Amino acid sequence: MTDLIFLKLGGSLITDKHTPHTALPGVLARLAQEIADAQAAEPHLTLLLGHGSGSFGHVAARQYGTRGGVRTPAEWQGFAAVWREARALNQIVIEALAAAGLPVIALPPSAGVLAADGQVTSWDLAPLRAALAAGLLPVLNGDTIFDTLRGGTILSTEELFLHLAHQLHPRRILLAGIERGVWQDFPACTRLIETITPASYTQIARSLGASTAVDVTGGMLAKVRTMLDLAITQPGLQIEIFSAQQPGLLTQALSGSRVGTTICNLDSDHL
Repeated sequence: MTDLIFLKLGGSLITDKHTPHTALPGVLARLAQEIADAQAAEPHLTLLLGHGSGSFGHVAARQYGTRGGVRTPAEWQGFAAVWREARALNQIVIEALAAAGLPVIALPPSAGVLAADGQVTSWDLAPLRAALAAGLLPVLNGDTIFDTLRGGTILSTEELFLHLAHQLHPRRILLAGIERGVWQDFPACTRLIETITPASYTQIARSLGASTAVDVTGGMLAKVRTMLDLAITQPGLQIEIFSAQQPGLLTQALSGSRVGTTICNLDSDHL
């Protein structure tokens, strides 16, 4: 599938993170239409979509500490609560995509993924491959996962993409959120890093680590490191971290334009 693209719609993009259980239907409708427009312009484009939990699943996940492990009856109640929150947002996303005329089908990871200590160990991808081959738009989400060591855990969309990339070999991975990309001077946000490669990573990591916003930079630094490791092992793979808040940017990204920070291995001559 040489034209396969993984697209994540970040939770910060599609929900109001300051208000629990609050999706942004107007934003979702616009994003769905931009996806539909991109596929109409490029009929051979094959897309796998994932989304975050935003103000839905993260609230319950923090309350119960689900990611760290699930063992007691109360923690299993929390596991189910996180699943319901993630499922509720997933349905909202599905309905927005369907309203734009997209042939969407949900394939929830909780029903098919097994993990060990937070790492995917088993996932039957036959239904996902069949959906892609049929021209459908499969949708995944960050989800609760049964784990042989932790009992239960949560895997993010990026972690699911990481496993899938080694199996499906996408051409591009697009991570759409509210930040324009990776900032060299967060939180001032005046110097956007256009490209991150193995050669430039050390200096960039130093810049990110020097930020005063430890939690935010830690999260972004981990995301960049994970995606760069993936790019190194997948020749030709290009990863974009960008904002889809401005109308039209998602369509541009899907069409191949560079609209944020590109993560790649320059040894593969795709740029």
